[in-house]
Amino acid sequence: MKGRRKNSNKKQDVKWRNNRYECNESDDQSSPRGVLEVSGSCSDSDNSGMLFCEKRGDGAETEQSWRKNLIDNLKRKSFRRFSMGALVAGYEHSRKSFVMKMGRNNSSDATINMAKPSWRNFTFHELAMATNGFSSDNLLGKGGHAEVYKGCLPDGQIVAVKKITKKEKKDEDRVGDFLTELGIIAHINHPNAARLIGSSSSNGLYLVVQYAPYGSLAAKLHIFKENLNWSTRFKIAAGIADGLQYLHYECNKRIIHRDITASNILLLEDYEPQISDFGLAKWLPEKWAQQVVSPIEGTFGYMAPEYFMHGVINEKTDVFAFGVLLLELITGRCAVDAHQQSLVIWAKPLLEQDNLKELVDPRLGNAYELNEVKRTIMVASACIHHMPDMRPHMKRVVQILRGESTLELRQNTFDGRSIILDACDLEGYTSTTYLKDLNRHRQLIME
Repeated sequence: MKGRRKNSNKKQDVKWRNNRYECNESDDQSSPRGVLEVSGSCSDSDNSGMLFCEKRGDGAETEQSWRKNLIDNLKRKSFRRFSMGALVAGYEHSRKSFVMKMGRNNSSDATINMAKPSWRNFTFHELAMATNGFSSDNLLGKGGHAEVYKGCLPDGQIVAVKKITKKEKKDEDRVGDFLTELGIIAHINHPNAARLIGSSSSNGLYLVVQYAPYGSLAAKLHIFKENLNWSTRFKIAAGIADGLQYLHYECNKRIIHRDITASNILLLEDYEPQISDFGLAKWLPEKWAQQVVSPIEGTFGYMAPEYFMHGVINEKTDVFAFGVLLLELITGRCAVDAHQQSLVIWAKPLLEQDNLKELVDPRLGNAYELNEVKRTIMVASACIHHMPDMRPHMKRVVQILRGESTLELRQNTFDGRSIILDACDLEGYTSTTYLKDLNRHRQLIME
């Protein structure tokens, strides 16, 4: 159950006439890339093209004067290269200023033209044609903040089109949130994280990302209840861990996803997992230990105690959610079941008793690699610790899952009274207290 208000289910108004889509958008499909073009043609007023021109045939030009012209031309070329470099730098500065202004723009019809060589700026017409007018038949899923549609581009590429639906927010807030998500996902380059294909800001806000043919982990594991074998589950767990390690430590800036859930894990070919939906993600400055955010948004069942109690986020927020995901893969249970019971509450006593038999999904039977299951259970137990500093970071998680490290040093991961403990006043905070707070948090959401 989402801990954020869902929007009303309003469909995009689409007009069709004679089986053709009509809109007010221009059909200009030129490249969105910012390209500075320099004319190379010859003219009397611009001698920059002289290098490519034949010598004049009137005989007036001597060999000496031709050499002089050649040298002068090369100088102009060098100056032009220098000037273009300055122009590019100025253009980038202008683009950043434009983006900042767009965050304060109260017009939803404003066009955001982000110059990024690796992704496209689509028109609304293109996206409407790709999704058959955002037909309900193409709807892949929807949540409190967005709807996702399957689309097919003219070149045959299958994509997922994310339509932002934060209608309850002001236009400037919606644009600001969109630019934040766009800026984050545009800088991501990892096989286990969403890949941006393009975006659009005409007639709404849209992100176009890589399509996942196997859907979400939640759909496979809980809705269709497919009996994923253990090797597939372990592969998914390891892939998510790699993706989170990248976001936390290897990306240009630290990214805290804030909504790691089974629904936001998409499955590509061969069940390769991909972390998606960066609508709640936050940049975290390098020197900041954590950040306090408001409002507290996320999915009940995955939120760490320091987050839902105090709004404190850092890498350990995602680590907690990853621990819940591991429990889902191990047990086959939802993070929150039909009776609104938390998986963490159900699993805690079994984890403390090392009750592997009761924890492992009965659909697996005995068809699993025992050492891998034990390592995964140990990691899950450590990740959902009620004290953030007692949770391992994702680098350690990856090592443990690969069998390159153990949890014997877990007690050493607590390195004194940290800033997070001061912020949350968690001294003496016990597992029992945490479970009570979790129940209280659930009740508040249900009311």
